[in-house]
Amino acid sequence: MEEIFGRGGLIARAHPDYEYRPGQIQMAEAVLRAFEEKRHLIVEAGTGTGKTLAYLVPAIAAATARGQRVIISTGTKNLQEQLMEKDIPFLQQVLPRKFTAAYMKGRTNYACLQRIRRAENSPVLEGLDEMDYFDEVRRWARESQTGDRAELTNLPENLSFWRHVDARSEICMGQKCPDYDPCFITRMRQRAMDADIVIVNHHLFFADLALRNSEYGQVLPDYSAVIFDEAHLIEDVAAEYFGSQVSSYQMEDLVRDLSQLPVMSVDVNKELTRIAGRVTRFADNFWMGFREGRGEEGRFPILPGTFARKVANGEIEATPLGDAYLGLDGALDRLETTLDALRDPPPEVENLLRRVRQARFDLQFIVAGDDKHFVYWMERRGRGLFLRASPIDVSGLLQEKLFERVEMVVLTSATLASAGNFNFIRERLGLMEADDLIAPSSYDYESQAVLYLPPRMPDPRSPQFADAAAYEVINILNATEGRAFVLSTSFAGMKALYERVVNEIDFPCFLQGTASKAGLLEKFRDTPNAVLFATASFWQGVDVRGEQLSCVIIDKLPFAVPSDPVVAARQRYIDDQGGSSFYEYSVPQAIISLKQGLGRLIRSTTDKGVLAILDSRLKTKAYGRMFLESLPPCRVTSDIEDLARIFDEKFQVSSSKF
Repeated sequence: MEEIFGRGGLIARAHPDYEYRPGQIQMAEAVLRAFEEKRHLIVEAGTGTGKTLAYLVPAIAAATARGQRVIISTGTKNLQEQLMEKDIPFLQQVLPRKFTAAYMKGRTNYACLQRIRRAENSPVLEGLDEMDYFDEVRRWARESQTGDRAELTNLPENLSFWRHVDARSEICMGQKCPDYDPCFITRMRQRAMDADIVIVNHHLFFADLALRNSEYGQVLPDYSAVIFDEAHLIEDVAAEYFGSQVSSYQMEDLVRDLSQLPVMSVDVNKELTRIAGRVTRFADNFWMGFREGRGEEGRFPILPGTFARKVANGEIEATPLGDAYLGLDGALDRLETTLDALRDPPPEVENLLRRVRQARFDLQFIVAGDDKHFVYWMERRGRGLFLRASPIDVSGLLQEKLFERVEMVVLTSATLASAGNFNFIRERLGLMEADDLIAPSSYDYESQAVLYLPPRMPDPRSPQFADAAAYEVINILNATEGRAFVLSTSFAGMKALYERVVNEIDFPCFLQGTASKAGLLEKFRDTPNAVLFATASFWQGVDVRGEQLSCVIIDKLPFAVPSDPVVAARQRYIDDQGGSSFYEYSVPQAIISLKQGLGRLIRSTTDKGVLAILDSRLKTKAYGRMFLESLPPCRVTSDIEDLARIFDEKFQVSSSKF
């Protein structure tokens, strides 16, 4: 590793801006040792460590020397693109041993040739303006080598008809499809089969893991090692794919695909049309029965008694929503029976039968709601409604399906430790047997950053907090001349701060939601002294280097929303086991989130800036010390005058009292 990462090593000779980083070498040696000894490894590698090269080089060495295919899974699209467009090509030029790499995305990112052909004769467009878009997609699909919709850079990001032409797994006929050989999924998988290194994201990885033994589910080629970057996101993603889900979109797609079955018999077509109308009618009645959260997006619990309740004589009686479910299930049962009885059915029928049976199974599981290891909830998103059953604790599932079956797994992120240890991540993911390392960052936080804690702030839960926070934000922004992210833990908090601050400062202000994330970041980078007000989606995977971002302000400690059904279920589970959900879950999770937010500030050895946290609980609560000890060792001040002087080379904070 020294020969590659050392001061005069291969990378230093090939990269003009290369910086020698002892933490990078420590991490690379630990990853190489994990490959050699076939052991699992947890690594926190803070910003500036150079962690991507630190795990790529050992992974490439293992893949090429031993013929071990290595999967690298990331949590964000930005990191995927960095690996595939920057780091991999660089190492292919530098390293003496040649290797190949492939990039795999989730199936909905790819066009389905069969569905595009069918859509030509089916009403999938919502307006005349989309006719030109569809024509362009159709022409592009004939010429594209990948079928990746990311190539359609001139089309709007949200094409309403894309879900009717994408290659999602539930509509796939596998090898029975006439377009199996030219299929973009087939080609993508073949490229991955031929590659030493395969880059995926967490959603694709866990979708594949959950369906790994299914004829239609497996997408990833076999592998002997996995490296998870941005591994702090794994628990939530795994819970999504190890559970059950049924959506209103799913029912719509089922009926649409049923109407396109190539059945020659007029009588059969009439019967299928009647059944499709029946499914649509009962499905609409069922979805309309959910009143929780109507008119707003969000996640809501499915409470006991939603579908059935006990009556006076002790018997169980269906609620109106329960009756609606029984009607929908009856319609789906009729559809399943009819499809199953078709003589000489076209190959699409097998696919539809599988989807109907899976939908009935998932609906029954969610409606019954009697497995105490799951939390049952609903989500409103756009015009869609999603019913979900998620495992409350994924540690056992991950241990069984991943850590015991794959000989080497590396978990890494800039934020995995809390209070200096990995106990939280080990327990949440079921990875008790693993080596670990906290790789030191190459950044000198003592000289590059100052942590500002206001001298007096009301409790963040009090009515006075919003005005006091706005007052502090105004003073901080004036001291740093803008150049800041103001990050809130909620949309309501973000809007409240924005409305109170925007007319009180002379700096350009941008608000999350007024444009796409990429568009807002581009405007922020291009606008001197800009201020961006945002929430959790800007806490990670965002890289703004240089003095353009010189300040990060966080309004409150980022505790998970206790009313969220999944969070609430996890907390109850820990408490019921005799633990303390606050100290075992809420605090460690919030520490990791806070470190992510503050990690936006220092992105190079020349960056300088202010970290400001407006939450008085850092000083007034006993657990505040745990947060402070988990942050980078920067200087601490409560003097607003110090903030402007941080950019002076001679500035020193003589005290860290608070």
